[in-house]
Amino acid sequence: MRTMNTLGRVVGLWRYPIKSMAAEPLQEVELSWQGLAGDRRWAFVRGGMEKSNFPWLTIRQLPELWHYRPRFLEPGKPESSATHVHTPDGRELDVTDPALAAELGHDARVIRQNRGAFDVFPVSVISTQTVASLGAALGTNLDVLRFRPNLLIEATGDAAHPEDDWVGATLRIGDAEIRVDKRDGRCVVITVDPATGAPDPAILRAVAQTREGCLGVYGSTVRPGRVALGDAVVLG
Repeated sequence: MRTMNTLGRVVGLWRYPIKSMAAEPLQEVELSWQGLAGDRRWAFVRGGMEKSNFPWLTIRQLPELWHYRPRFLEPGKPESSATHVHTPDGRELDVTDPALAAELGHDARVIRQNRGAFDVFPVSVISTQTVASLGAALGTNLDVLRFRPNLLIEATGDAAHPEDDWVGATLRIGDAEIRVDKRDGRCVVITVDPATGAPDPAILRAVAQTREGCLGVYGSTVRPGRVALGDAVVLG
């Protein structure tokens, strides 16, 4: 009989209906082959950048994107639901409304990505220990959302960065399984405060100097299924 090796539990769960806009907190969600249902299903492409390796309009170019809050009108059916965006000035616009693209500038246009507009892998995971360790090194409390994870894990044990040891492993979470594929290489996006939009270059500098530029891990789906807050994270 196999003994369960519990690595932690899920204490945060988010999806991002529109790439680089605000997070949608979740109690539970279906994990599909393409990541969390509805995650990064829409994205804005910058004018003239359509054929580049990175055409997306992101927080790099427009930190204010953190203050645009998307939502599915039918949260349980994100693939077929209309998607609305609550703008910083209080309006609610459909994601396809030309007024939204015009407001964002950069000659942007919206596209739908059935597989999700992911930079690398479809599932992003970080531990509470990793966020706390970086915050302690910087002498501040860091909002985990600046790292834009899908899953926040409170790990067992006393390792400062426990998820590093999960690379190459399969994790069972709720009804689903994910493979941890690689460490998550970070960019300037993590310097932007989700609440204020203010940049803090010291954060990326610390990650580069002490963590080889990586924080958290990327994963992909091995078995689709339901994932919820409070679920145990078990070594598969």
